[in-house]
Amino acid sequence: MSQAQTRPNILFILADDLGWADLGIYGQQDYRTPHLDRLAAGGVRFTQAYANSAVCSATRFALMTGRYQYRLPGGLEEPIPTARGPRGPIGLPPEHPTLPSLLAEAGYDTALIGKWHLGPLPEFGPLKSGYQRFFGNYGGVIDYFTHKPGVGPEVARDLYEGELPVERVGYYTQILADEAAAYLREPARREAPFLLSLHFTAPHWPWEGPGDEAVSRNLTSLFHYDGGSQATYGRMVQALDGAVGQVLDTLAAQGLAENTIVIFSSDNGGERFSKTWPFTGQKTELLEGGLRVPTLLRWPAVLAPQVSEQVTATMDWLPTLLAAAGAAPHPDYPSDGENLLPILKGQAPERERKLFWRYKANSQRALREGRWKYLKINEHEFLFDVLADPRERANLKTREPVVFEQLKRDWLDWDAGMLAITPEVFTHGLSPAVQADRYSPQPLTPLPRPL
Repeated sequence: MSQAQTRPNILFILADDLGWADLGIYGQQDYRTPHLDRLAAGGVRFTQAYANSAVCSATRFALMTGRYQYRLPGGLEEPIPTARGPRGPIGLPPEHPTLPSLLAEAGYDTALIGKWHLGPLPEFGPLKSGYQRFFGNYGGVIDYFTHKPGVGPEVARDLYEGELPVERVGYYTQILADEAAAYLREPARREAPFLLSLHFTAPHWPWEGPGDEAVSRNLTSLFHYDGGSQATYGRMVQALDGAVGQVLDTLAAQGLAENTIVIFSSDNGGERFSKTWPFTGQKTELLEGGLRVPTLLRWPAVLAPQVSEQVTATMDWLPTLLAAAGAAPHPDYPSDGENLLPILKGQAPERERKLFWRYKANSQRALREGRWKYLKINEHEFLFDVLADPRERANLKTREPVVFEQLKRDWLDWDAGMLAITPEVFTHGLSPAVQADRYSPQPLTPLPRPL
């Protein structure tokens, strides 16, 4: 049987806090990203791909389950805490069907290399949610050199193989690339189809490029509000690009590239030094810059290179990849996402989508339908035409009152079907300084006046 007739392998590469315009193919001009640009040239480049959330762990709930994250308690926390609190530990329930568990049931080998951030051990973890192998960090962030989730000799490393702590020396982005390349070189990769989830922490803070170990030694906080620069950020993205190139070259050298679906995306918009042109907003904001993410897909055996204007969301990948593998979502947990393959194969036209978001900080709400976007921040409400006005400057709610009121009602109807927003900020067990850093929202991008 030819390779094109067999079930595809899947390599899902997820960046962390990568902005929409941080790649050359999306307009970046300050530095080069040749490997990801080449991936785009050989596959599908999405121009209207959205993250399910403006923050990390909430989007990962949607990626794993194919559903709105607000259907699970863990998806309500932004970001999910690693400390234990009065409601107990929070995470992705092991009994919930996931993309890796459903693919494993269909005969796939499943591995996660990189960031988990969906709940702490011992209650939660990749090996409890469908992955057969794991190497990486359980929490939301680690230093690129010490591999610790904090600063100081008393802080333990957050680096694991399976559920056992391990040690490595080197820059974390490169370590993950080496681990992924080693996985692809194993003879077993030719015996069964695989799902390799390669979830980098780059270019999430702290702001450390491959040559910045001295910066790591002098950090006072991983949040790194007292340092960084666009030049450092560029080196971090270039290191990420090189790591992706290494993994793609290994895939090709093993003869696996033709029938492997490669997806590259980000968990939310960029933060601080990222470029979100032509949008406004950043991570933690439901403006386009906080939600729109660079997204690429390549499947040479099936899909022709193309630019897709189809509106997508993170939760679409579960039904799309299951369809490619000849599997289906669990009947008791139908996906909120959609299978994109008919559109990408040219068997169906691109179509309008209706997508919903909410975010506790500043009581944010958003809905995208067609060209229209409803946005609410605290008590201020907006209606934007994001096709004509991607920077979300012209508030059209008084010019288009019928559209505005309909979208507002639609958001309320949708929200009634989700779990209620938790009123408290889940900070039990964290120091006041960490609480302030982690949960105090940054000032929102200036919005049109009058409000």
